[in-house]
Amino acid sequence: MDAEEQTYRELQQHLDEHPIGFPATRSGAETRILKRFFSPEEARLAMHLSYQPCSTERIRETVKESGMAFSDVDAMLNGMMKNGVIGRIEREGTHYFYNLPFVVGMFEGQLNRLTPEFLKEVEEYTSDKAFGLNFLSTKVPQMRTIPVGRSITVDHHVTTYDHLTEIINRTDGPIVINECLCRKVAAMKGNPCQKTSRLETCMALGDIAKNCVGAGMGRVISREEALDITRRNEADGLVLQPSNTQEIEFVCACCGCCCGMLRVHKMLPRPVDFWATNYYASVDTETCTGCGLCVERCQVNALAIDEGHSVSSINLARCIGCGNCVSSCLSQALSLVKKEKEVVPPLDTQDLYRVIMANKKGKLGRIKLAARLILRK
Repeated sequence: MDAEEQTYRELQQHLDEHPIGFPATRSGAETRILKRFFSPEEARLAMHLSYQPCSTERIRETVKESGMAFSDVDAMLNGMMKNGVIGRIEREGTHYFYNLPFVVGMFEGQLNRLTPEFLKEVEEYTSDKAFGLNFLSTKVPQMRTIPVGRSITVDHHVTTYDHLTEIINRTDGPIVINECLCRKVAAMKGNPCQKTSRLETCMALGDIAKNCVGAGMGRVISREEALDITRRNEADGLVLQPSNTQEIEFVCACCGCCCGMLRVHKMLPRPVDFWATNYYASVDTETCTGCGLCVERCQVNALAIDEGHSVSSINLARCIGCGNCVSSCLSQALSLVKKEKEVVPPLDTQDLYRVIMANKKGKLGRIKLAARLILRK
């Protein structure tokens, strides 16, 4: 292995020690992807970052302590941020940088740089069982599902972080609308979305929105346009999936045909075991007419028509409580039920990573997870 290859292998190993991880695969696709993301010099600098934000000054100090020399640390860090491969936050005029996971993170940062060759490498990497087990082994998911607005009734007492309208109304930073990465990838592969023809459906808020502005990704929109896009997303039956934090930094609007998260969900025997949601759907069999509209509306195959009784039935091991079936039910037979024990998400992204890191499974834990998935099929 030459010096350059060794650099990328060491970066892969460095990233794999982070909360989400970046495991090696037999194909070696992971290092080919890293070569697309980082120059050799950038790869060496990225190894001085952690998953927790670190000030530019502190990064310079660690670089100096290591005896390594870089042309311009500040310019390199900001350049990597603009390329979507590291994160940046600003607090009281000071910039802090941190490593991003592959998903959700570096891959999404390539929205404007997608090529067939790159997507082939991503598919090769993400289809490897090492990636899949690593991705599913986090005790706390990176994303969660919140109900669409029209499925929420006054008796729900919905917490702010589960109510998208409130999230948008309370944000104090820019709101950026981006094309949906999953929908864009599907279209490039000749599989246009079956649920909506719109690409601009996914929002960034807070620090991620600021990074989008700095990287030239998406466009800044008003609060009013954000609320209008939210209504259109709901009308199209898209599933709302924000970051699994109280301080929301992004909200994806997902479909079962394109979304990588929901496609993984549909492959699992008990997907709710790996999901974060505070609601589930319930059907009033006395009111249900068995029209089947909810079955068509559901993005995760959680509903079916009970042929014996000609009414809807709900598989609670699959229902993620998105509320799309509720908002589309003509007979008002469906409703959302709040789970008895509400799951409060971590405060922010840094807190989320800390929680995931504290519960990260080792090799034995991933083996047990694989056995559990096989046995439940």
